[in-house]
Amino acid sequence: MNNKVIENKAIKILDSSNLGVLSTAHNNIPNSRYMIFYNDGLTLYSKTDIDSNKIEEFKNNPRAHVLIGYSDTNDHSFLEIDGEVSISEDPKIIDWIWNNQDKSFFNSKQDDNLCIIQVKPKIIKVMNSNDLDSPETIVFD
Repeated sequence: MNNKVIENKAIKILDSSNLGVLSTAHNNIPNSRYMIFYNDGLTLYSKTDIDSNKIEEFKNNPRAHVLIGYSDTNDHSFLEIDGEVSISEDPKIIDWIWNNQDKSFFNSKQDDNLCIIQVKPKIIKVMNSNDLDSPETIVFD
């Protein structure tokens, strides 16, 4: 199938879903937690505390797995995303999320503990889609 069609379906799922499960690995042990995600195309962003366990886990292993979708889509389609994580304190990204999205968990965008997790996809699997012969997979270089 054409990667652009698959990407468009993935973006449609991301645009309708913001609650997902972020999984990391620390000392070869999986660790999962619910996160609120914001997307710019296929790139995911999430606010977190710079002192959280997940930040330490990403320093040792910058890979993450995200499950997102299912209950927010008409056909219960969802994404499995294997991605590379970077940590950002870029004021432009913080402003974008703060001004256009949820303001929970932090009292101010100037909070010294506020940072952003950025997940750049390496592999995206579109699952349960009525529009595609799912699962469909996109691999990024």
